[in-house]
Parts: sequence; C-alpha cells; structure tokens
Amino acid sequence: METNTFPTKGNLIKTKSTLALSKTGYDLLDKKRNILVREMMLMIEQAKVIQSQIDITFSDAYKALQQANISIGINTVDQISNSVKAEERIEIKVRSIMGVEIPMVNLVKEDLQVQYGLARTPITLDEAYDKFSKVKELTIALAEVENAIYRLAINIKRTQKRANALKNILIPRYTKLTKSIQNALEEKEREEFTRLKMIKNIQK
Repeated sequence: METNTFPTKGNLIKTKSTLALSKTGYDLLDKKRNILVREMMLMIEQAKVIQSQIDITFSDAYKALQQANISIGINTVDQISNSVKAEERIEIKVRSIMGVEIPMVNLVKEDLQVQYGLARTPITLDEAYDKFSKVKELTIALAEVENAIYRLAINIKRTQKRANALKNILIPRYTKLTKSIQNALEEKEREEFTRLKMIKNIQK
C-alpha cells in the first residue's frame, strides 16, 4: 500500500490491519532475537570450557607422546601411528532452535580399542593414545558448539535486520498513513456535518 492511498474507510481498515501485523511481527522477531542471543551466549561459555579442556588434554597428550618418542624412538612411534584407523563413528543429526537448524555431531560410543600391539610399547604411548582419543571427542564437541554459534550469529543478524525494517520503516510509515487517513476522514465528516446543517438552515 502506497503512502498516497485515497482516504476511505476501507483503506483505513487495511492500513490499521497492516500496522497491527507489523507491530506483532516486530514483537515476535524481537522475542526470537532475544532467545537466539541467550542461546548463543550459553554456547559461547560452553565453547570456552571445552576449549580449556582441549588445551589441558592436548598438553598432557604431547607430554606423553614426547616420552614415548624418547623411549622407543620417533620412527617406531610413526610406524605404530600408521596402524591407527581413520575415525568412522561420527554421526550428524539436526535440531531446531526457533527455526534455526543446528547440526548435532555425535561420536558413537565404543569401548576404547588399542589398535597396536601392547607388548613392546611403553605406558607413555598408551597414555598418549588415550589422551588424544579424549582430544578427538572434545574437538567434535567443540566443532558442534562453534558451528551452532556461527549459525545462530547469522540468524540473529538476519532477524535484527528484519526487526529494524519493521521498527524504523514499516511501523512509522503505516502509523503516519493511518493518522493521515483518519484526519482526512474526520475532516470530510466535519464538512459533511457543516453542509447538512446549512441545508437545514436554508430549509427552515
């Protein structure tokens, strides 16, 4: 509807309806934005905790790996590493937060199976294997959270843009248009009343 809409009661009803819908839309978008921001802030804190755990576990894993390198040699450790299979237990599902699709990355739980012989390897290598396995699990968890944060941030920006368009453009436009049509109709009613009064006076 253009701002030069002819002032009729039908157009006034349409304009009021559009204004009401715009206000309702803004309220819904504002609530959605607040919920998404709250979710994102919680996930940011979660990501910080996971990153801290990764840093500690990585440090412990590398220390154990260094000790294993010293004990049996880097070449031997490298040969043993080639026996470790690529990870194939990762599953990805999707959940929705206020219409935003968030991937859920899951590592199917299995008993930890060492993929090399234990007879001629030091305990430090076993510790490194165990620590790096935990790093892998934490990294998957961090990837899920960081991906969710990224998607939420994009949708928060998009939602904010739509809300701003309603708040700063559409709502003021239709508020002004509603008032303009109301004023025009009231002026027309006053003119009609004055005209009828003059006709009655002439008839008398």
